Amino acid sequence: MPLRNEYYIQIQVTDEQKAYARKLVEYSLRHHQVANVWDAHASKPIHTRMLRYTGSLGEVVFADIYRLTRPQRAFGAVNGQDWGQDFVLQSEDSIFSLDVKAMKRQTGRLGADYVLNIPSSQLQKPGSRTSHYFCLSFHQSERRGTIASLLGFIDKKAVEERELGRLYPAGTERLRADRTTFRFEEDTYEILFGDISSPLLTERIKQWPGFRKCTLLKTKE
Repeated sequence: MPLRNEYYIQIQVTDEQKAYARKLVEYSLRHHQVANVWDAHASKPIHTRMLRYTGSLGEVVFADIYRLTRPQRAFGAVNGQDWGQDFVLQSEDSIFSLDVKAMKRQTGRLGADYVLNIPSSQLQKPGSRTSHYFCLSFHQSERRGTIASLLGFIDKKAVEERELGRLYPAGTERLRADRTTFRFEEDTYEILFGDISSPLLTERIKQWPGFRKCTLLKTKE
């Protein structure tokens, strides 16, 4: 079966973007009192800070490359909830409500069998406005600095209808690329990178520092 992901995009993250994301995080740590799935499984305060920074940086990068308004505070609304709607994009006949999902990895050479994990509780959350997810991955390069890999879009409805991804129950043991294992704390969907629809590539993105158009490594048979 051909990959949905025909390409992904890499760009260099600027120092200004990182500084802006850090300010969002510091504000959220002082004022965000509503628990979230990251905090529930964060064993140390520094872990919470790192996870919030990664998520905030993902939103800042997404906003900048697609000429959208940057988030003014982490986690959106005054009460700390954005209802899974980080951004709204509108085409001639559709409106997309996007929830940006960002992660950190050790490498920018991404494989079709790598996965994005989405807790089932997020898909089923009452009042959620999400129609699509957008996946980003960050890694640190000695030569190029902080690099963002933009994987693309995931249709939430396709996940809910089991057309995309695979649902694993809480307690399932999974194997990482480095051969270490972990267990899901709650029911979780795994979305293969190869099944993520490629991002929109604009002339603006092509001119961005560090731009590269990449293809996923093929799944090992």
